[in-house]
Amino acid sequence: MTSYEEAIARCYSTWGKTYYEEYYGSNSPYPPVHTELLRSILKENKVNNLLDAGCGPASFLRDVIKEGWDLYGFDLTPEMVEEGKKVFADNNLDPERIWKGSIIEKSSFRIPVGNTPEFDAAVCGGVLPHIPEEHDVTVIENLRDSVRPGGIVALEARNQLFAMFTMNKYSYDLFVEQFIRPEILKKNLGENADKIDEVTEQMKFQFRMDLPPVRKGKADEPGYDEVLSRTHNPFILRQQFEQAGLKNIKTMFYHYHCVPPMFAGSMGGEFIPQSIALEDPNDWRGHFMASAFYMIGTKA
Repeated sequence: MTSYEEAIARCYSTWGKTYYEEYYGSNSPYPPVHTELLRSILKENKVNNLLDAGCGPASFLRDVIKEGWDLYGFDLTPEMVEEGKKVFADNNLDPERIWKGSIIEKSSFRIPVGNTPEFDAAVCGGVLPHIPEEHDVTVIENLRDSVRPGGIVALEARNQLFAMFTMNKYSYDLFVEQFIRPEILKKNLGENADKIDEVTEQMKFQFRMDLPPVRKGKADEPGYDEVLSRTHNPFILRQQFEQAGLKNIKTMFYHYHCVPPMFAGSMGGEFIPQSIALEDPNDWRGHFMASAFYMIGTKA
């Protein structure tokens, strides 16, 4: 593994047995609405088999066992793979259909033991944030190449544009790094370049720079915000899907927030119900009010 992959594997190493309950279980901070979204897409496309690239402890796969599809998956973290194999064995599925692999390696998209089928769908959730920008296209192409012609690719990402709604340090980063781009302005301003530093420093007073708090690890491993954990612009990701030759591309948003997260406490017990009421993958407000999205495409 690369050094950043080693850090990511360490980050998730203590989650093997608890990840599913923490993020998919009845006590999760927000219901796993993406599971039903993804399930509906796969059913609509009448898949018979699917590959989950970065499957964790078979989180999504265990929730669709009853669909009767042939399920396969791989993950970077050994502890996740071990738990995924156990889940499969407990459900009378072949544990060899879960293996260790990386989504930036084409060879990982093939089953280590036995013949690799032409997959009807390849899904990937929760992994792209941990991939360096220079490998984004590689991930898309690997997913594309793993499915049959007419097969479905579903790639999940954290929504960079959500920062337009949060009014916190992520908003500041978006405004400065993506919109203003100080280094370019400094070159244009010459001897007046320091004015941009003054502007960006003043801007900090317009945002809650202390939020959100950094997520730490459970023990001595790095936490989610201490390893590579990027957001993605849905417009750019859509362009990359198009350039990879995928067709019928859809951007489908989920995990809405009825108010900016810092005000969730002011909503009392209504924050989650009112946020869930907004869940509509096709609502234009999802570009800003939803923290995540799936990019869906069909292989030509």
